[in-house]
Amino acid sequence: MATMKLGSKPEIFVLEGLTWRCMTELESDVVVEVGEMSFYLHKQFPLLSRSGVLQRMISEYQAPQEDGGGGGGMCTLQLDDIPGGAKAFELAARFCYDVKIELNAHNVVCLRCAAEYLRMTDDYAEGNLITQAESFLADVLANWKDSIKALETCEGVLPTAEDLHIVSRCITALASKACASDAAAAASASAVAVAAKNASYDALWNGIGSGGTPRGGGGGGAAGAAAGCSGMDWWYEDVSFLSLPMFKRLIQAMEGKGMRPESIAGAIMFYAGRFLPGLKRNTSFSNASFGGDCGAGSRSITPRAANVSAPSEGDQRYFLEEIVALLPAKKGVASTRFLLGMLRTAMLLHASPLCRENLERRIGAQLEDACLDDLLVPNLGYTVETLYDIDCVQRILDYFMSSTDGLGTGYTSPAVVEEGSQLGAPHAGSPSSLSPITMVAKLMDGYLAEVAPDTNLKLPKFQALAAVVPDYARPVDDGIYRAMDIYLKSHPWLSESEREQLCRLMNCQKLSLEACTHAAQNERLPLRVVVQVLFFEQLRLRTSIAGWFFVSGNAAAGGDGAPQPHPGGSAIVPKGAAAAGQSDADAEADEGKGKELPAEAITDVKARVSELEKECMSMKQEIRRLGKPRRSWSLLTRKCGFGTKVQQAQPTMSGK
Repeated sequence: MATMKLGSKPEIFVLEGLTWRCMTELESDVVVEVGEMSFYLHKQFPLLSRSGVLQRMISEYQAPQEDGGGGGGMCTLQLDDIPGGAKAFELAARFCYDVKIELNAHNVVCLRCAAEYLRMTDDYAEGNLITQAESFLADVLANWKDSIKALETCEGVLPTAEDLHIVSRCITALASKACASDAAAAASASAVAVAAKNASYDALWNGIGSGGTPRGGGGGGAAGAAAGCSGMDWWYEDVSFLSLPMFKRLIQAMEGKGMRPESIAGAIMFYAGRFLPGLKRNTSFSNASFGGDCGAGSRSITPRAANVSAPSEGDQRYFLEEIVALLPAKKGVASTRFLLGMLRTAMLLHASPLCRENLERRIGAQLEDACLDDLLVPNLGYTVETLYDIDCVQRILDYFMSSTDGLGTGYTSPAVVEEGSQLGAPHAGSPSSLSPITMVAKLMDGYLAEVAPDTNLKLPKFQALAAVVPDYARPVDDGIYRAMDIYLKSHPWLSESEREQLCRLMNCQKLSLEACTHAAQNERLPLRVVVQVLFFEQLRLRTSIAGWFFVSGNAAAGGDGAPQPHPGGSAIVPKGAAAAGQSDADAEADEGKGKELPAEAITDVKARVSELEKECMSMKQEIRRLGKPRRSWSLLTRKCGFGTKVQQAQPTMSGK
């Protein structure tokens, strides 16, 4: 920390209770009262020669008539409104007497404001206190830590510090230093990323890398990039001790100087996460460490002193609304978890509708990054119907679906899904290949499963939330089926028509084999839905076996690269492979040169196809009789032979 020493004389001031006395050969003839402190000083030297204000006050002073001369000519002056109070006047008095003092970042601002109040300019003495303080203040602003401390001390002398532009100078200095560091860190991280990208393109010759970097990557690449980016947040904690008005002005200054939105959002999240305990589920607002003057005029909330009682709910609400308004508008700079935490806190504090709408829109724009636990927002409304706030999630989902950049972020169209599926057969994909709408569909299915046990959740609200996600967004409908099953189990009083209406949310053709097996034995599902599940599953098995027939023919003809039956038991063959096998079989039939299949394989496959045809006919007859009184679903299952035939098909086909 920078310091500056002034004065040459030893200590001559002695503190006696609330009184400072100047121990010199001359008797004190003036008393300066600053608050509760009294300073016994001398008129002629050196106060009159250093301070224009004291010179004027002493010349205008008139002793009270009732004193009767008992004061011995003592002059009493009141300086209650001096910036910095008694501490600042003590330093100014020591300077006047040329007593040794030390200037630092903690006292230079108060001393500069006090010198301005006392008019200690060079007009009264060369090298007066204003000149000395200004000279040292320039050194303070050259250092980050000292600038932060100086800006913090401006809180106590705000009117004068603002008039002297000390606050703006501190903010400008801090913003310039942070922006320069941010630009350098961003350039370094970009260079590391480019180097890592170039290293990943090492050419291979006979399986040997031509570059010097091991392809296994130990200590380079991402690790280096992380190390380069780790220094971007070094200033977050320092600025988090500022009051809200000062922090807000500093962030706005950084934006004006071109700091990246990611860095600004990081500082805001650090600031809010430290002093908004509502962002953490297991803390209460009474544990907040706010301080400072929280009056209605200044609305200054200083999160520095932990021994000050927590602010009122109104001050906390004001704090949250200001933080939300301060967030950069760029999508993705603030984490979805942070935004959902802010939304929970906003509901708890009954923040303004504009603030909550702002948060909901931000969350909706990046909903694919949300976690299920964070999305479970408790219902904190005045009329609590459900455990979780379903309406809030509905609005967030609507914002996501109506986002202007939604079509440009990899949304999957129905045509693509239809082309990539085979009679509704589910496809598995890595999380990195999933489009945002597919990720949101999976998230909503999990959310519906979490809220489904709530007995107060009405069917129309459940349906409305599930129907927002289009059918093509779900490659597999196992998630929505699970949520529906939980809802039916928790709401056994639903009528048959309501159950059928609910099941329309599910596409039976997109259920996995495990889900189909469960649905076929699910007594909570309507009979019509069970029949549909069995029909489509049998149709899928028939198509798969037919495809296996052609692939087996190709394999018997000597094709080493022919694909094998699917290990899942449903013998699902990839569409490309099945098409290839079909074309090869047609070519062989046309040329008449194909090799014949083994007699046992042909007989077995024909028997299976014939059996499936009989089962399909039986199911069609059962569907026509749905208008008649309903029979037990178990009889239909046994008649269709779904459970046993699937189990029998697996060992038989694997043996072939």
